[in-house]
Amino acid sequence: MNKLFNITHKNFNTVARYHNVAQIPKYDLVVIGGGIVGAASARELKIRHPTCKIGLLEKESGYACHQSGNNSGVVHAGIYYKPGSLKAKLCVEGLRLAYTYFDEKRIKYSKCGKLIVATEQSEVSRLLDLYDRGIQNGVQDLKLLDGKELKEIEPYSKGIQALWSPHTGIVNWGEVTKSYVQDFEERGGKTHLDFNVNQFYESKDDAEYPVTISNSLDKQVQAKYVLTCCGLHSDTVAVLTGCPEEPKIIPFRGEYLYIKKEKSNLVKANIYPVPDPRFPFLGVHLTPRIDGRIIVGPNAILAFCKEGYRWGDINMKELKEIAEFSGFRKMAMKYAGFGLKEMIRSAIMPLQVMQVQKYIQELTTSDVEMGPAGVRAQAMGKDGTLIEDFVFDSKPSSGAIGSRVLHCRNAPSPGATSSLAIAKMIADKMKDEFKL
Repeated sequence: MNKLFNITHKNFNTVARYHNVAQIPKYDLVVIGGGIVGAASARELKIRHPTCKIGLLEKESGYACHQSGNNSGVVHAGIYYKPGSLKAKLCVEGLRLAYTYFDEKRIKYSKCGKLIVATEQSEVSRLLDLYDRGIQNGVQDLKLLDGKELKEIEPYSKGIQALWSPHTGIVNWGEVTKSYVQDFEERGGKTHLDFNVNQFYESKDDAEYPVTISNSLDKQVQAKYVLTCCGLHSDTVAVLTGCPEEPKIIPFRGEYLYIKKEKSNLVKANIYPVPDPRFPFLGVHLTPRIDGRIIVGPNAILAFCKEGYRWGDINMKELKEIAEFSGFRKMAMKYAGFGLKEMIRSAIMPLQVMQVQKYIQELTTSDVEMGPAGVRAQAMGKDGTLIEDFVFDSKPSSGAIGSRVLHCRNAPSPGATSSLAIAKMIADKMKDEFKL
């Protein structure tokens, strides 16, 4: 009996020691953030390094819960961006890669096209500039239309001239994100949901996996290298590894209206305004969705927290940080009139409808109803500049943590369209940074 007890006790100790060692997952590479850029990057890294153990951490109970799953669903062609810029190249390449991926995975999409419509003579010169940009960027089959040709595509729309992009499309980007994650898992990648990262620290007695990542429930994973793609929380996570607060993420809520189903015949394609350089955001447009609904929007109003999808969503700590940030105060002063108008339109639905009646005159307030909302992670400098380029950050001089963590702090619109191209760029950068 004593002999049996000793053997059992010995086995128990062996199992206990194994459990203590095994309970902390160890990875060659960890990607933090289960939005579309993080999911695409994890997938691309697993494709390039199939023998590496790669983990994907997401703080929510599912994927694409924020920007990636709460947007207009447009597949952009690359018209707006400065010729030769990284954004232009990634968008054009991303569109090509996206449509190929949709076909391979049988993801539903539609090439419904986009019209950028000039309704006033003062907008025509800017429209022509967009046409030149699009041609230089390699946007396929871009065409200038007169008012009559515009009517042939959109019978209920009106305008002096328009730019027609037939390869602009629509898709459910949340579904695409989940497909990226599934592909990552099928290739052997591991995922951890409900993992809200709140600390990085150097691993004790484990030089091979020097970075320990802890969450709010005191669970850990260990890694050799880390990539963060945290969207709305990218600045907060970067600060955890010793990086500066800037660029600061300022959340802007974009609210949409639905056109009632019985009026869905009014719109067939995306109908966009000609951008006005006086204002920081593009402005309200009409977009068909892959589910058959037509949305009007978005506006752009300050959210009172990083996940502020409604007026009542308030986080006093986050709101205080926004108000105290010098960049936000400078931006707010510069665009005070614009911001006030957006807030008023948010409260008064007829004012929102008036913005699109110049494109679809038949649309009335009785034809719309409240729709969804999303929150945009707008990166901002301390001088109030809205940062529209990619920002990567690390702290190589700060020991094992800083030298092994790369933060993607800003992946600007059109991040979803460009996601597969961005993932390739990030994988290249990680190869250079970490010699993968």
